[in-house]
Amino acid sequence: MKSVEIIYRYCAQTEPVRPRPADSDTARLRLDEGNQAFAALLESMASDEAVARRVIQVDSRDFGLAGGSRESPKQRPFAAVLGCSDARVPVELIFNEGPNDLFVIRVAGNSLGSDVLGSLSYAVEHLGGSIKLIAVLGHSGCGAVSAAVDIFLDPRRYFEHAANHSLRGILDRMLVVVQASAKRMLEIFGPDVAQYPGYRAALIEAAIVVNAALAAYTVNKELKNQEFGDIKAVYGVYVVESREVWSPHRGTAMWSGLADPPIDPESFTELGNAVLNSNRILSILKAE
Repeated sequence: MKSVEIIYRYCAQTEPVRPRPADSDTARLRLDEGNQAFAALLESMASDEAVARRVIQVDSRDFGLAGGSRESPKQRPFAAVLGCSDARVPVELIFNEGPNDLFVIRVAGNSLGSDVLGSLSYAVEHLGGSIKLIAVLGHSGCGAVSAAVDIFLDPRRYFEHAANHSLRGILDRMLVVVQASAKRMLEIFGPDVAQYPGYRAALIEAAIVVNAALAAYTVNKELKNQEFGDIKAVYGVYVVESREVWSPHRGTAMWSGLADPPIDPESFTELGNAVLNSNRILSILKAE
């Protein structure tokens, strides 16, 4: 019988079980290693009979139980994560984290609207002593991006959402990314690219990456403008099928884990080239 146990365990002690990351690099490393552990845990269930267990040690203070007191715990997340509302993307589980480790914002398509920017600004301003990193996390098969792609392919469908102002605002932001991704696909693969069997699916997955990277780029600009020290934003895409975070790292051949976003128009072009020529997107585009 197959079973998976993910256990949150705390001990009655005042010292933290795991020290909080000291800077953005160690915060990103912890998230990357946490995702690798989560993916490996479920991958181990591939055999016919398997029992997988992971124990996540948490600090009793994060439950308000330190020293026998029942005081409300203070917020002290080491990272903020902007993710999608999709129920298949449980952020804390994906990164192998427990309570009070992550400040999580979830919105359809991990869209960077004014409310989201306001929430991130709050986190950095009021929790800046603990937050070292902001991660934008897209995911494969995103419904919001898929809807924008379908509108791009058949503009008449836009009017299905004409009366829904809030949804239309999300789709409008997505359409810019979809159009840019489609234009790059046309430039790389030629005028017949729309005839490829996996064109729609490949356009969705490419736009998901660019959407997450653009959001992280924008957050970095906001952080710089507000002079928030060494906190920075990174991005990645959670592949639901493999449970791994996937993203291109500029200037390297790496595709796993969280990555730095582009810094200028030229590096956005490099990102588009890397994504569209990746084995993942090529296999989707040419799938029979």
